[in-house]
Amino acid sequence: MATANDLQFNSLINNLIKEGFLTAADAQKHYQDSQKKGVSLINYLVTNKFVNSTVIASKISIEFGVPFFDLDTINVKTLPLELVNNTLIQKYNVLPLQKRGMTLFVAISDPRSFQGFDEIKFNSRLNPEPILVEEHKLHKVINALLEAAESMNNFLDSDLDNLDISGGDDDDNSTSATSDTEDAPIVRFVNKILLDAIKTGVSDIHLEPYEKVFRIRYRSDGMLHEIASPPSSISNRIVSRIKVMSKMDIAERRVPQDGRIKMILSKTRAIDFRVNTCPTLFGEKVVLRILDPTNAQLGIEKLGFEPEQQKLFLDAINKPYGMVLVTGPTGSGKTVSLYTGLNILNIPERNISTAEDPVEITVEGINQVNVNPKAGLTFASALRAFLRQDPDIIMVGEIRDFETAEIAVKAAQTGHLVLSTLHTNDAPQTLNRLMQMGIPAFNIVSAVVLIMAQRLARRLCEHCKIPADYSKDFLLGAGFKVEEIGQLRLFKAGGCELCSHGYKGRVGIYQVMTLSEKMRALILQGGNAMQLAEQAASEGINDLRASGLNKVRLGITSFEEIDRVTTEH
Repeated sequence: MATANDLQFNSLINNLIKEGFLTAADAQKHYQDSQKKGVSLINYLVTNKFVNSTVIASKISIEFGVPFFDLDTINVKTLPLELVNNTLIQKYNVLPLQKRGMTLFVAISDPRSFQGFDEIKFNSRLNPEPILVEEHKLHKVINALLEAAESMNNFLDSDLDNLDISGGDDDDNSTSATSDTEDAPIVRFVNKILLDAIKTGVSDIHLEPYEKVFRIRYRSDGMLHEIASPPSSISNRIVSRIKVMSKMDIAERRVPQDGRIKMILSKTRAIDFRVNTCPTLFGEKVVLRILDPTNAQLGIEKLGFEPEQQKLFLDAINKPYGMVLVTGPTGSGKTVSLYTGLNILNIPERNISTAEDPVEITVEGINQVNVNPKAGLTFASALRAFLRQDPDIIMVGEIRDFETAEIAVKAAQTGHLVLSTLHTNDAPQTLNRLMQMGIPAFNIVSAVVLIMAQRLARRLCEHCKIPADYSKDFLLGAGFKVEEIGQLRLFKAGGCELCSHGYKGRVGIYQVMTLSEKMRALILQGGNAMQLAEQAASEGINDLRASGLNKVRLGITSFEEIDRVTTEH
């Protein structure tokens, strides 16, 4: 049985017990458990969240007389990393924070050890002063810095050389790679950027040249995060490498270009990247959209439908004819929703054809067409061709003009199921948009079966979400009902090693609207979007805001996130 004197940070533990953060019995138990795992008691308490890491750090700061600093508040780009080399940072678990005169403030997590300070002083010619930081945050920053350095300087992973990568198009109009673009470190660095993006589940990669920096960002769960800043001097070589991979003309830098990359990860899995370049003031910006077929195979249960909404959607796509429209802004998950429906419908007995710009998800058993306006292959001409090929189900990537809308409506009226998307804010506005395109009201009411508006909200991380406390007036103003105020158990984002700022993954928020007889009559009378929305609400159809609040009630996401993605307040 360990005695009190055996406990690490003995007086600190006693203070935590006195202030009610721990009981004596718990402290003894946690000490024994930490010894079995071979870690310090402090690390054990923080890792298992028995005591808040900030509380412990502030107590250690007082105990040892070392100033405390929260690493979350610093911009990593401003750190004077050139003053302490990576070997010392890794060896002694330290981080240079700021240089002031001849003093270098150095972040440490254990004030009992000043190992390495003599070596830091010798190498930097400065006097190191310790600043206490939380250990897990220090590890996170150091690991990120070392990983970035390794990405640029130590391309030793043989897999990065042997990736099976090809351009997505068959036309041979690209310029051959120059010696610069075939430089092995650049090839490996680009391959690593692509692989890391796939492994972390991001949707887009942005490579952005500026006057003094070259920024690389990933879009994860709808939000952009910077992941690397390679030297601006090699930005052209990185961009040229991507253009070669995409079969673009590397000599042309004055106009935007489109391309495609296919990365074969295994015999059963390949990832496509849709690539676009755009000339900017300081070079070409490149954006890569990751097209992963597995995203469309989530299963309808994982999309986020409420039970009644899911039933309405399934009923609509199983009708023999009619039009199902999905609406929302770019990046709201419309394509995934449509392909989830197509996967359900995809059986040998059905002829399914799609026209897209471009095809984002390839599915065996579905005839998919990339529209090419320059060659005369538009949505409208593709639709006309489909109708001569005995179709059962047609999917149009987007209805943009009267011609496409007219053909799609006629197809829906003549025995075909038509699925498509529009860019409108909600379901009622979609009906008005069709009328503005020139589609007569009587054609709309006879063709449209269901309209679904959607958004994507970030899911709260199950490991770190924390209870949220709001005033009654605030909740009533947000849209909650008086009778439920006392029973609500709401959560907000926390933040841990397993998530991004308290969120992990996304969930769909939907407004699923069928056309009732009253709705059809209102359309025929020329009703506007506001009148249609009022009628939908009177029929119990949740708008996006109401559907979002349901996700908040269930603890799936936070009120702040719903406030961010819905337009109605």
